[in-house]
Amino acid sequence: MESGDTTSPADAGRGAARSRDGASADVPPHGAPGGPQGSARPRGGSERSRGARGADARAVRNAARARGADEAGPEAAGQPALYAAEPARGARDGAVHPAAQGADTAPGADGAAGQNSAYLPEGDRPRAEGVGTGGSGMGGSGGGGIPGGEVTVARREGDRLRFVGAATRRIARGIDLDEIVLGLCRATVPTFSDAILVYLRDPLPVGDERPVGPVVLRLRRTDRLRPIDDLTTLEGAGAAGAAGELDFSQSSLLGPQGDLPAAELCEIRSGGALAEVLRGVRPVFGSAAGAKEALAELLGSEQPVPRGNRAVLAPLRGRRRVIGAAVFLRSPERPAFEQNDLLVAAQLATHTALGIDKAVLYGREAYIADELQRTMLPDSLPQPTGVRLASRYLPAAETARVGGDWYDAIPLPGSRVALVVGDVMGHSMTSAAIMGQLRTTAQTLAQLDLPPAEVLHHLDEQAQRLGSDRMATCLYAVYDPVSHRITIANAGHPPPVLLHLGGRAEVLRVPPGAPIGVGGVDFEAVELDAPAGATLLLYTDGLVESRLRDVWTGIEQLRERLATTAQLTGLDHPPPLEALCDDVLDMLGPGDRDDDIALLAARFDGIAPSDVAYWFLDPEETAPGRARRFARRALTRWGLEELSDSLELLVSEVVTNAVRYAERPVTLRLLRTDVLRCEVGDDSPQLPRQRRARETDEGGRGLFLVNRMARRWGATRLSSGKVVWFELSLPGGHERR
Repeated sequence: MESGDTTSPADAGRGAARSRDGASADVPPHGAPGGPQGSARPRGGSERSRGARGADARAVRNAARARGADEAGPEAAGQPALYAAEPARGARDGAVHPAAQGADTAPGADGAAGQNSAYLPEGDRPRAEGVGTGGSGMGGSGGGGIPGGEVTVARREGDRLRFVGAATRRIARGIDLDEIVLGLCRATVPTFSDAILVYLRDPLPVGDERPVGPVVLRLRRTDRLRPIDDLTTLEGAGAAGAAGELDFSQSSLLGPQGDLPAAELCEIRSGGALAEVLRGVRPVFGSAAGAKEALAELLGSEQPVPRGNRAVLAPLRGRRRVIGAAVFLRSPERPAFEQNDLLVAAQLATHTALGIDKAVLYGREAYIADELQRTMLPDSLPQPTGVRLASRYLPAAETARVGGDWYDAIPLPGSRVALVVGDVMGHSMTSAAIMGQLRTTAQTLAQLDLPPAEVLHHLDEQAQRLGSDRMATCLYAVYDPVSHRITIANAGHPPPVLLHLGGRAEVLRVPPGAPIGVGGVDFEAVELDAPAGATLLLYTDGLVESRLRDVWTGIEQLRERLATTAQLTGLDHPPPLEALCDDVLDMLGPGDRDDDIALLAARFDGIAPSDVAYWFLDPEETAPGRARRFARRALTRWGLEELSDSLELLVSEVVTNAVRYAERPVTLRLLRTDVLRCEVGDDSPQLPRQRRARETDEGGRGLFLVNRMARRWGATRLSSGKVVWFELSLPGGHERR
């Protein structure tokens, strides 16, 4: 040191801490003067004090941190180097491992492709300035330096912790089974291993289910660092042979994806090596006792088994049982797995198994919800006379597939049809269950042919019996194709929209009413015209109401949408029902799906008055003969004389049964549509039952004849009695709609 230079080592250390670019120049390399092998320490004219030595040590540490912050990049900001520059998918599938390229990594850099230095080959790992290959220290022991081996170990352990944290977060992001397995593969390749194979039980047990039969593992997914062709170089083969490990390039790498040595199915033998490893739960090296046999059993006996610590077999244990296994593989170019890597594999396996358990349970719940919702709604709509129907149902979201919305179409006596749409509050399994009970109640009440207001009154009582907070909205309408009229009663539901044949759409004025479940309220019904060719649209509030618009704004938008659609198809031709339903749902925007949607569209065709014949018959002995004469006249008017014999016989039998029990006049009605339908009504609530008469019986064969000769027949109980009906197919050339 020149005599004019009065800078002390402590001052030099503080200057190094202030200067990021010149920090490395102030850290002596291993073996240099001032290090542990130097002959003497620099002196400033007198011995340094203890405070000066502490400042010198702090300067060395600050210099190392400064260099690490400059060269580590994003990791210096608190992000693991693993994810500083994660390789793209193409890099996984097509790029050669950085170590195989022989790229020069500057001392202190964080490895190729931003990989975690703890898992890079030895030559590519970063090295702090002043730490020699001997790892004796940094800055010299006599100068208060930090041992280089401790710095390297601490850094690698920190890298492992950051990697485990990032990998488990990535695994936990998935909610689907495939997403969780994919997250494990993407998180571990290429950072932790060069290849991974994930096996899961087939089928996966759910909850407390106890599988019967042998335990079978199926290869669910594989992932690898690079294509196999990139491993077939002479350098790779030589390295593998020199290391005495598994040579990936020389194996017949056949698997479900054609890239890794693995069997697609593996049946676990009781008492076998694989069963013992899986029972132990903890990950093991491929070289451990019994692990080599377990890998051979899992991957297939014809496949080569990695030797040494280049394979880790990690059982995947869920909450109650082992549900699979993961195999981590490293190529010969990389260092073998270490003991601490077993802890990393255990963490990854645990988080993956618990995530798979949750995904399986969620999948089962979603399946139950889908089945519940599907069974609560009609499988198909009926095809009543004089009306055509179409429907749609959309859940609120994929994660909430159950709801309280429902629709229904119920055929009624007299060729009428009941149209129902309702909405139970909530989006839970409870709401769906209540919806199912209310729908069943509505179907039962409809079969009694009660007026719409009475149906809503009984539904209100039923909702109160189900609970004090069971509330729902409902709209119940009955359409009569003969009179071309519709009767509507409303219980707090959005009003229907009627689209006329000329393209005009109007919101029907119906009393709003109180929701079902309030109790103590009356429901009012209105009767409106239902002209032929018009379309009635019933819907739930999810179609017209959202966070972005109120319900009346949505209803007006729906009305305008229907009018626009009708104008596009022409004023004389109503739009097709299925296309109309799809077009209505297209009005929904990205933010309009806050609730589930039920939609029911009815096209009124009606029955022309000329196709209807109606008579009243007094309950007398002459009634069957009068009925036969009336039926014969109607068939003559319609040109259906071919059906006279069959119709007269069946009408006579049915009217005879009605007259026997009736006290008031019997009604007889014939309707000509696509079939010939006959309806006989009386005031007796007792329904007829078909029975087989004995040879000595004089009666009891009427319904037997009806059942053999009619196309269809049935009996429906009404509030004022019953109706017995049957249908005959029209002769060729007389079919009509």
